[in-house]
Amino acid sequence: MTHVPTRRTVLLTTGAVALAAGCGEYGGGDSGSSASAGQELARTDEIPVGGGRIFAAEKVVVTQPERGDFRAFSAICTHQGCTVNTVAEGTIDCPCHGSRFRITDGSVARPPATRPLPEKKISVEGDRISLA
Repeated sequence: MTHVPTRRTVLLTTGAVALAAGCGEYGGGDSGSSASAGQELARTDEIPVGGGRIFAAEKVVVTQPERGDFRAFSAICTHQGCTVNTVAEGTIDCPCHGSRFRITDGSVARPPATRPLPEKKISVEGDRISLA
């Protein structure tokens, strides 16, 4: 005898699977990145001290926590894969669920994200900032 699931069973199972998939943390890898090594991003004077700038097409955010100290991180939030959209008051902010990351090291300043933004390698030569 074969068991035929009811419409209710199918809907409940499908909903549970979708909910479980949507609530997990995003892997935050480099897949799909259009950035390439050696690509120039900005001049040093375009990155504000105590702030940063988002390069959405390259999926990179460059910060300058202190004068002359440049850092770079993935611009993809580790919570669910949204692109961060603001750098303000010492944090890199995600618009989707409110996660915030510190400009100094990409660590989580405010959940729901639990993992830091992955660091990206950059080189600063003269007044030019490029991907390494």
